[in-house]
Amino acid sequence: MRRNTLSVVVLVICGSLLASGPGCSRKHHNIITLAGSTAFQPFAEKLAERYQAEHKDIHINVQGGGSAVGIQSALAGNADIGMADLLELPDEAKALNSVTVARDGIAIIVNPQNQVRALSPTQTHDIFVGRITNWKDVGGNDAAVRVISREEGSGTRSSFDKLVLGADRLVSAALFQNSNGTVREAVASDPSAIGYLSIGLVNDRVKPVSYDGVTPSNENVKMGQYPLARPIFFLTKGQVAPMVRAFIDYVLSDEAQGILEEEGLIAVK
Repeated sequence: MRRNTLSVVVLVICGSLLASGPGCSRKHHNIITLAGSTAFQPFAEKLAERYQAEHKDIHINVQGGGSAVGIQSALAGNADIGMADLLELPDEAKALNSVTVARDGIAIIVNPQNQVRALSPTQTHDIFVGRITNWKDVGGNDAAVRVISREEGSGTRSSFDKLVLGADRLVSAALFQNSNGTVREAVASDPSAIGYLSIGLVNDRVKPVSYDGVTPSNENVKMGQYPLARPIFFLTKGQVAPMVRAFIDYVLSDEAQGILEEEGLIAVK
């Protein structure tokens, strides 16, 4: 029942995304539509901006919705490129062509007022499943822990759950946000909150904590010392149009991979 409900939600989101914006016009000439991962969305928008500056006859429409939306949009042909940030692609995505365009670490974040600077894997797991409910149990103040998570269908959520929670479920009292940016703002505005987001989107409004004694950084991900990381996929269906292939090739070029590194992701080339 839960899976069916999620599928319905994803389809509704796909429909509203692709019917309300420029995405519904992807069949027009010279328009490339991307949809999916909200973690990669701001980086895709940056690359699209650079690409369009050199290719003024091409319009690139980047939409979010989450990794599940990215997969469903690519399968349905509503997006030229689905974006997904997942540890592993689900079986339904096997019908699609996939290419890894970047890697991204996941940082655990707290409010800057929080005294806690480090968490072990066990402490992190127990906070997010609800076994630890007060910050004093992990070295913080006597205050209730407020867990902030991503919504169902998020690739960041799926990856975090697999890496940190294992077979256990997220605490039922968790509050949900629909993007990395809103998770960051929720934690920034609540001294008792804890959440997670892409390392590349951490700013001074939140404080990343070390995990298993390792600081969340791209350098530590590259060296294999920080374990919370996952690939970012571009997904396409069948033979793609030359202009879509050209944009994918651009994203994999030295220039675009350098931009992704500068913006906080990990290049794959």
